[in-house]
Amino acid sequence: MIRLFDLFFSFTGLLFLSPIFLFIALLIKIDSKGGVFFVQERVGKDRKNFGLIKFRSMKTQAEKTGQLTVGSSDSRITDTGKFLRKFKIDELPQLLNVLKGEMSLVGPRPEVPKYVKHYNSDQIRVLNVRPGMTDRASIEFIDENDVLAKSKDPEHTYINEVLPAKLELSMDYAENPRVAEYFKIVLKTIFKILGYSQ
Repeated sequence: MIRLFDLFFSFTGLLFLSPIFLFIALLIKIDSKGGVFFVQERVGKDRKNFGLIKFRSMKTQAEKTGQLTVGSSDSRITDTGKFLRKFKIDELPQLLNVLKGEMSLVGPRPEVPKYVKHYNSDQIRVLNVRPGMTDRASIEFIDENDVLAKSKDPEHTYINEVLPAKLELSMDYAENPRVAEYFKIVLKTIFKILGYSQ
């Protein structure tokens, strides 16, 4: 049932958002050199890697200096990218990943292989389901980059504090995906992004 909702919402979203996507693509091209999209290898269901698609919000080759973004003032983020990230617009191309079956609208956020290596035997169970565009962890840690910016060692903080906390929040839905919770998380995400209290 959830897969049917994913197909409907991803197809409908891509159809109606396509004019906005074209406008965003134009802004990205005007703002900085490089492609419109950024594709990053992530680990999906059953530990199969796939290319997660985002609107490019950083300067080209930015990932070579680190995969974590530390704060909204990260010098690698473009002016357009700051706006896209603030309202999570850079994540919208992942509707293509949802349509292809690599992701769901709701599910544990997919990680890069580097950080999946730190999952323990319990945490690895989140890979039994399709990763999602949003989940409870995404809502609770919506300001994750700013939290990491305050750390003296963002990499250590992410691996030892943020990542385990996110996985704990993701585990419940991953082990028992429910339609009611699916819609609840989608609505909470929208409200959170728009700045409404939960």
